[in-house]
Amino acid sequence: MTISVPQALPVSLADIQQAHSRIREHIVHTPLMESETLNALLKARVLVKAETLQKTGAFKFRGACNRALQLSDAQRKGGIVAWSSGNHALAIAAVSNRLGIPATIIMPEDAPKAKIEGARYYGATVRLYDRIKEDRETIGAEIAAKNGAVIVPPYDDPYIMAGQGTVGLEIIQQASDAGAKLDAVIAACSGGGLIAGTAIAIKGTSPDTLVYASEPAGFDELARSLKSGQPESNPPGATSICDSLQVARPGKLTFEVNKALLAGSLVVTDDEVRQAMKAAYQHLKLVVEPGGAVPLAALLSGKLEVAGKTVAIVLSGGNVDTPVFIQALNA
Repeated sequence: MTISVPQALPVSLADIQQAHSRIREHIVHTPLMESETLNALLKARVLVKAETLQKTGAFKFRGACNRALQLSDAQRKGGIVAWSSGNHALAIAAVSNRLGIPATIIMPEDAPKAKIEGARYYGATVRLYDRIKEDRETIGAEIAAKNGAVIVPPYDDPYIMAGQGTVGLEIIQQASDAGAKLDAVIAACSGGGLIAGTAIAIKGTSPDTLVYASEPAGFDELARSLKSGQPESNPPGATSICDSLQVARPGKLTFEVNKALLAGSLVVTDDEVRQAMKAAYQHLKLVVEPGGAVPLAALLSGKLEVAGKTVAIVLSGGNVDTPVFIQALNA
């Protein structure tokens, strides 16, 4: 399925290339790994982009870095306000610490302790909120107005999307260096910044490569939105171990991209995610958080036919609380 990138999208391939040039000295150029055991198990060539090894343990550092580096001196003094269940929080806190920018992060009370403590470790002010009773964007707007800060959302922002898209640029180059022609690329989706940016980078450089999102059951708003052609919301009360992939509905900008470029979204269960976390540790020696493991879960559970093909997947984060990881290893 050859899909060209429409020129009218909010982020271009050139934007992603410029973002890569801007942040390349600040990020880890994470490896594209391969396991003979996984290849044999899936009867395919599987290339694994290990963003678990990125700074702050997730791909989010790329977008946060790209956004922060483009703030003016006056904006830096006012600081940054961001909301996140964890990985965007860690990334903004770390980048702000490095650049000397005050940061306030709004995080749900039930976010993993490792992520809350990590944001505080980097010097950010953490404001906890109740997912049911409070609205994080309203809180963020109030803090930004009071402090004169810049709001940096976790996904629905062209600068963030361009930064996340550098994952796709690196995958294409690393796959080429490995002598691989990619049939498909799979990355996780929450609000959609990673998969949207990655899709632009992949389709802009390899139009015949199919790009799929992957999501946990109960938070599969993108899969349903792609089928209906319009943004769909997740049902209230849905639960998943994938704490980093829980949004109410797709982002406005990200859905515009994903609707145009994706071949689909692959939905997996919590049990399939646990098995994927276990497999990543066994075969790749990587610690992967639930949300970061959904692309591998999609492959291992047969959600996409890959026999005889070459597929790249993004393991997007590794910030998992110890009890959750132990439970996965014992699955």
